[in-house]
Amino acid sequence: MKKTDLNETRIFDEKVMKKFLIHDSAWFRIINFNIPAGKTFPVHSHELEGQLSIQVIEGEGFFLGENGAKIPAKQGEILVCDIIEPHGVEATTDIRILVTIAPPI
Repeated sequence: MKKTDLNETRIFDEKVMKKFLIHDSAWFRIINFNIPAGKTFPVHSHELEGQLSIQVIEGEGFFLGENGAKIPAKQGEILVCDIIEPHGVEATTDIRILVTIAPPI
């Protein structure tokens, strides 16, 4: 077993997104991204089979998708999609997200 205290990764930089690798294995990867208010994790996709989740652990913003789609996102909400589907996050407040990717890329 492995325990991680996400309070230790609660670090923001007003200029850039912070990234913390929480877990990495042959089955899945978990990454904590801290995005300052007003910044965006750009919409992107991966030409692979698999799925990902984006869970908001703090703050508010929008899940971003194809063709400018914006879905409100707040603490406690989670988005699940195929890895090939365009995805991103826009922060309206400082926002912390956990991204789980399976299989890891």
